[in-house]
Amino acid sequence: MDTHLATMTADKYVAIDGLKIRYLEEGSGTPVLFLHGASLGSSADVFRRNLGPFARAGLRAIAFDFPGYGLSEVGSDLSLAYQTNTVPKFMDALGLKKVALVAHSRSGGQAVQLAGKEPHRYSHLVVLGTGGLLPPLPEDVEGRYNQVAARVDRQMAQTEPTPADTKKLMQADLFHTELVTPEELALRHSRSIGKAFETFTKRAQSEEGAGGSGAQPAVPQWKRMLELKIPVMLIYGREDRAHAGERAELFKKMHPDLNLHIMNGCKHMVPWDAEQEVYRLAIPFIKG
Repeated sequence: MDTHLATMTADKYVAIDGLKIRYLEEGSGTPVLFLHGASLGSSADVFRRNLGPFARAGLRAIAFDFPGYGLSEVGSDLSLAYQTNTVPKFMDALGLKKVALVAHSRSGGQAVQLAGKEPHRYSHLVVLGTGGLLPPLPEDVEGRYNQVAARVDRQMAQTEPTPADTKKLMQADLFHTELVTPEELALRHSRSIGKAFETFTKRAQSEEGAGGSGAQPAVPQWKRMLELKIPVMLIYGREDRAHAGERAELFKKMHPDLNLHIMNGCKHMVPWDAEQEVYRLAIPFIKG
């Protein structure tokens, strides 16, 4: 069994808006809050392998399940805005005045919103594989990458996955598919079925009714990110979906001063595929 699963961090819970919210925590010192993505089965467990190394570097590493994900309860509000607003509420519940954010996938956009609204509450932002924070390639005038992502989410919401389905989804996001061990698969699958799947389906329907998660904002998120008043680091996988590697290269050419890194042999699950590089880059960035 994988070491990080064999010595699993104990689940903790805190109440937010009357909901029981589950989180994982290791270490002490400067708090670092890890935000998971929105794919089926996403949860704080995505970061189980990462919490220990951050903790051993002298940081307080915390990851929580957004409402309706993992083992957190879900309320009546399934909107992305509510999910985003849960972050400062979670911080308040734990007495955290200021944190560094490590955000994977869709949560990178949420982190940009949070840091733009209350920059005094966030010291640093590390973005891992958030496609919405990359500019489109010149030929992508219709924003089709976001549309494709929204369509994939709708497809996942149609039928509750079998273990084989979950394995296929996990491997699609990984360059190093051997990381999908039986233990990791069982854990991810348990977060993808039952009430978790029902909530995912309702959320997908809600977002589609509101215009779809692939709807284009008036000002692209990547432009909003450039205006943040806190230090930002971006880490992307060169082999990630939606031409992320090419778009990251374009972004770097557009803004040479960007603290942006592109990892070879890495797809969407940056904290797994590029685990050691994340530690090498993000830990001193946050501590510095």
